[in-house]
Amino acid sequence: MFELGREFMRLFSGERLRPHTDGLTGGDAALLELLDLNLLQQEAKAADIAAGRIGAQDRPQKRLDCAIVWREVARRSGDAVALRKAACAAETAAAALDPHRRPDAWARARCEQAFAGLLGAELFGDPGLDAAAGATFREARAAARGGLTAALADLGLALVAAREAYATGDAEAAWAAAARFNAPVAALDALIRRSPSIRPLAAEARLIRADVLCGWGARLRDITLLKAAIDDAKSAADRLDIAYEPLTWARAEILRGQGLALWGEASGDVDAVAAGATTLAGALDHLTRDHSPLDWARTQIALAQALQCLGAASADERAYEQAVTCYDRANLVLKAAPATPLRGLAAGERAMCLARSAELTGDLAVLDTAEAALKTELCALQPRRDPVAWALVQLHLARLYEARADITGKDRGERAAAVMALDAALDVFADHGLRSLSVMASEALERLRAGPTPRARWGQAETPDR
Repeated sequence: MFELGREFMRLFSGERLRPHTDGLTGGDAALLELLDLNLLQQEAKAADIAAGRIGAQDRPQKRLDCAIVWREVARRSGDAVALRKAACAAETAAAALDPHRRPDAWARARCEQAFAGLLGAELFGDPGLDAAAGATFREARAAARGGLTAALADLGLALVAAREAYATGDAEAAWAAAARFNAPVAALDALIRRSPSIRPLAAEARLIRADVLCGWGARLRDITLLKAAIDDAKSAADRLDIAYEPLTWARAEILRGQGLALWGEASGDVDAVAAGATTLAGALDHLTRDHSPLDWARTQIALAQALQCLGAASADERAYEQAVTCYDRANLVLKAAPATPLRGLAAGERAMCLARSAELTGDLAVLDTAEAALKTELCALQPRRDPVAWALVQLHLARLYEARADITGKDRGERAAAVMALDAALDVFADHGLRSLSVMASEALERLRAGPTPRARWGQAETPDR
């Protein structure tokens, strides 16, 4: 009996001495890219268990590791629950740390909490999260003594400032916003020499700057800004190893392809648009839907927009059909994330493709399908929660009504319905200061009130007969 007791004690003591190895990465965030979404979710649950285990050493650090994994789950899936878990874990880690004794660790946890807020603003279109993240980044930067934490805080502050200036800024403001990224990008590049695991973070910083430049360039139709974004994305991709950082490399190629397509559209270079579409298709060969559903859906949308541009340049309905197929593929992911603004964008652009295809072929059945899909999307949206997405659907629905009246040459109430939808959309765009969309809606209203113009196209001038 005593021998059996000693044997049990020996077994259990050996179990206590054996270190716990939760998850597949062992706490190395650089290995998260190798996991698909299913394995990443398991890794996040394992990190939760490790952080909550009694007797865990350095529990705040484990909470921070848990927040990093959950934020990556949210970024790939658009899951609000995963994002809340990330923010909660980062907040818990910061609360457990003394900012006077461990200032860098406290600041790192606060940075992670702020990055969760920035992701929430991007995924769900809540600008209030940007302001909250900015305040948190300023606190973290004041406490950080340097190194990685200071660079991440500077990166977050630069991104918040760029988003705040985006709506009203001009090209000079765009270059000023991009210049704020130079210091944190250089700091992260310097830290790679001491710790190669920081390489994905340095590439992520370049991609954030490239995305900012691409957004400004697309809004201002500035080919210089777009060219800078393409160069930044290419530089980030060249610094990565596709075998060890496949997801970041794919995102860099996606951004480069999107920039090429936008640059070709702005400059009128069809070859550049085709090169962008080819780059996006090549990135999809290395990115599966199971690995990162939201990145995969974004790539499908970017490819569809490039195909739309090719269709507009060649007046080929097959390009629009292929674009509709890409939007349908993206909807396989976006239907599980109804709160993301991407869903409204994809639904509206899909309707635009169908409308243009119907104009080229004269097939009204295509318009019926598009109209039914947009009305379904309109019923699913909540105007109070996401008024801009609701207004965008109204804008695209008005486009379909106008296309039907132009194709048939008869007005069975379509123009009145289009005017009603545009009035509602214009009020929302004006309230939110969306000047470009307000101009588009106003021009459409003027065109509809002026009377039937069968040759007029959405956003195009009427051309005389040849």
